Amino acid sequence: MRWAQEPNRRTLPFAWGLEHIGGTSNEPDPRGYLDRFVEHTLAHSEAWYATGPAEDYSLIDDVLTFSSAVQSPWPENNRVHAQFFQARHTGPAVVVLAQWNSRWEEQTDVCRWLNKLGITAVKMSLPYHDRRAVPGHPRADHLVGPNVGLTLQANRQAVLDVRRTLRWLEQRGYDRLGVLGTSIGSSIAFVTMCHEPAIRAGAFLHVATYCGDVVASGLTTMNVWESLQSKLSQEDIRRYWSPVSPFPYIPKLLGTGKKILAITGRYDPTFWPEFTNAFFDEVPRSGVEVERLSLPCGHYSMGVVPFKWAVGARFGRFLFQSLAS
Repeated sequence: MRWAQEPNRRTLPFAWGLEHIGGTSNEPDPRGYLDRFVEHTLAHSEAWYATGPAEDYSLIDDVLTFSSAVQSPWPENNRVHAQFFQARHTGPAVVVLAQWNSRWEEQTDVCRWLNKLGITAVKMSLPYHDRRAVPGHPRADHLVGPNVGLTLQANRQAVLDVRRTLRWLEQRGYDRLGVLGTSIGSSIAFVTMCHEPAIRAGAFLHVATYCGDVVASGLTTMNVWESLQSKLSQEDIRRYWSPVSPFPYIPKLLGTGKKILAITGRYDPTFWPEFTNAFFDEVPRSGVEVERLSLPCGHYSMGVVPFKWAVGARFGRFLFQSLAS
C-alpha cells in the first residue's frame, strides 16, 4: 500500500509514556528519567532484550500463536500471530517482518518465494498489527507513535517476539536461521540479529541509523512527528529511541561471522539517503562486512515491478547461500 493510499492516518497527542518502560506517568523530570534509562539500557541491552521460549505455542492451520514476553496494556496485542510457510521439516528457516501498517496478507509472496528455494518462512505480525490491532486503532499507531515510552516498549516487544519465534523454529528442528525485514521490520530485524546468536544471516530492505531520525524527517511518519516536535527536537528523539535503533548495536556484530545484506532505494523519502549512507559509513569502521544493493527507486516503489524482481532475486540468492550449510 502506498503512503498516499493509506487510510485512517491520525495525529495522536504527545505523551512521555514512562509507565511503559518502568517509570511513572507523573514523573516530575521525564527528560532526566529518559537520559538515565537510555544510558542504562544501551549498556545492558543484552538483558533488556533477553527472553526464553514461550510455554504456549500453538500451530493451527499454519498459523502460529503464542504469548508475548512483554505484557502491554492491551490483551489483543499480547498474543503473537504468525503465518507458517513450510518448505522442509528441518534445515533453513527465515522469520519475515513486514513494513509498518502491513496487512495480514502482505508479503506472502516473499514467503512463497523462499519456499521455492527450499527455505521455510514464518511471517510474524508486528505488535499492534492486523490480528494484534487494539480497539480504536486499525493502524499500528502504537508501534511508532508520539508516545515516547510506548514506542520503546512496542519495539522491544517486537524483538522479543522474534526471538520467541526463533525458539519455536529450533524446537521444530530448524537449525539454520535467518531474518528478513522491510522498513520498520528491517530495523527490528537488525536489532534482533545483534542480540540473537542463532541468526546466521539477515536481509534488510531499507536501512538507516536511528529510528528518531527516520520519524522526524520521513514522509511516512509526518503525522507522528507533528506531535513529537511540540515537545522534542530531532536530537532528543534520536537519543530517546536509540535503544530500539540499529546504529548503537553495529559493533556487536564484529567477529560473529553473521552475513548481512542491505537493499536500499536511492530516492527514498522515508529512509533518506543521508541516514542510509551514515549507516554504511559506520559499518566498515566497526569491522563488519555487509553486502549492498542500491536501486534507483523510492520507499514504496521498491515493492513494485521491476524493482521487486531485483530485490527478490538478490535476497533469495543471499539467503539461499548464507543458510545452505
